[in-house]
Amino acid sequence: MDLAYIPSPSTGVINLGPVPLRGYAFCIIIGVFVAVWYGNRRWIVRGGTAGTVADIAVWAVPFGLVGGRLYHVVTDYQLYFSEGRNWVDAFKIWEGGLGIWGAVALGAVGAWIGCRRRGIPLPAYADAIAPGIALAQAIGRWGNWFNQELYGRPTDLPWALRISEGVNREGGLYHPTFLYESLWCVGVALLVVWADRRFTLGHGRAFALYVAAYCAGRGWIEYMRVDDAHHILGLRLNVWTAMLVFLLAVAYIVVSARKRPGREAVVEPARKAAPAGGEAAADGPAAGNGADGKGAEGADGADGKASEGADGKAVGGKGSEGPGTGADADGADAGAEASPKR
Repeated sequence: MDLAYIPSPSTGVINLGPVPLRGYAFCIIIGVFVAVWYGNRRWIVRGGTAGTVADIAVWAVPFGLVGGRLYHVVTDYQLYFSEGRNWVDAFKIWEGGLGIWGAVALGAVGAWIGCRRRGIPLPAYADAIAPGIALAQAIGRWGNWFNQELYGRPTDLPWALRISEGVNREGGLYHPTFLYESLWCVGVALLVVWADRRFTLGHGRAFALYVAAYCAGRGWIEYMRVDDAHHILGLRLNVWTAMLVFLLAVAYIVVSARKRPGREAVVEPARKAAPAGGEAAADGPAAGNGADGKGAEGADGADGKASEGADGKAVGGKGSEGPGTGADADGADAGAEASPKR
């Protein structure tokens, strides 16, 4: 008798009248919202504008969903195109089947389009959303729990996952690989946040760290899974993919740190230009008032017209010659340049 295990839900769908509410879809949606919300916070700290992350996500998320589904269908084509299978099932994304490799790759293309439209460097955007993507994966993995899929080998550990009998699955107790990966992704998010603060990562290195750390965990977790997969030299395809992508991510960190050390000073050029214009507009009326002699009149409350005129002339001369306004402008420019470096 098994005294301790993680139960699986009896169903992954709740029907609200004619509308099916699927646990897998809810996990994906919640994960996207968390990634955008946290990415927006990090983007503002880096000197960006609120709402920019969401605007670019409008491009990145659909591309990512398509890429994730394409990768799954291509690498597991036998599930949809072999004898006795229905190819229409390839479009049933709500039944599960998203490859993270394809989701990140094609999602990056969508993000690049969004960044290009706003004049934003893609590496800076990727650094801001990296931990949020890891958290989104942590939440999205619970969709596998609702669908009772992608579990590991049989085990009698106290945290074993109870799988019920069903189509293409045998009931029993298995390693909850969905839980292992979910917890690993939370750890990856924390690692990226810590490293970003400690080493001031920039130019895409925070994102590369996320990729490398995720691949390190995905390799051993993938090795535990028992679902059907293609094998190369005795290893599952995704294990090879994790090792290859890990090496590429580490290489990027090393090369990028040598060629472009430090972090971007400005991540959103439009935001830098706005304060400079505002300060210039504010300086203009002040200079005009100085030329008219009104500043001296209000400050001193001079008794004689000669004194008032003299004061006005002094201020006016200063405004027309430029030393006073020039200093103000220099200060405004310095403030505008320093602000995005927070």
